[in-house]
Amino acid sequence: MAFVSKKQKAITIDREKLHSVDEAIALARAGATSKFDETIEVAMNLGVDPRHADQMVRGVVTLPKGTGKTVRVGVFAKGAKADEAREAGADVVGAEDLMELVQGGTIDFDRCIATPDMMGVVGRLGKILGPKGMMPNPKLGTVTMNVGEAVKAAKGGQIEYRVEKAGIIHSGIGKASFPAEDLRANFDALMDAIVKAKPSGAKGKYVRKVAVSSTMGAGIKVDVAEVAAA
Repeated sequence: MAFVSKKQKAITIDREKLHSVDEAIALARAGATSKFDETIEVAMNLGVDPRHADQMVRGVVTLPKGTGKTVRVGVFAKGAKADEAREAGADVVGAEDLMELVQGGTIDFDRCIATPDMMGVVGRLGKILGPKGMMPNPKLGTVTMNVGEAVKAAKGGQIEYRVEKAGIIHSGIGKASFPAEDLRANFDALMDAIVKAKPSGAKGKYVRKVAVSSTMGAGIKVDVAEVAAA
């Protein structure tokens, strides 16, 4: 059973009731009573088995109202592309020197971007960056010659989503301090991206369950019928 604070006890949540998206967001915001600005999170159960390549759901989406988080971006690039990355606001830029820092245990960034010519260097970091979900990937736009554009996207509200083993996607859609309409805009952008990313191998109903919560709050079930061209 989830721990419920005294303040949260004043907010009654029927764990079985299905709510509209707007109701769920409102309840999650109301339940975010911690001293820090909690993240509003979405959990989706999808009708996929990601152990099969044709059922993997993974991609990036730009949340139109931002994430509310400061994202540190690391870029593997040389020469003019390194300068481009710095000008775009990259926090850490390097090549072999950055590889050595990461190998030594210093990972001073949240997102990682690389130019294609640097993937021979970055490839040596697969066992470190891979488990953290930070390995650059051309399908996600993080292996690119357009490093300036990629840095700005990463800092401007772009997030990566990836289905977990149990067929669940977890993603933040902003902070509890965001206006409700901003959280709804971000929710809609995430949902639209995931629906469009429906893999060829998905059978039956694709979006099966959706819940909204704050970092410390209970999950609030969303009526999937409302979101479901799914």
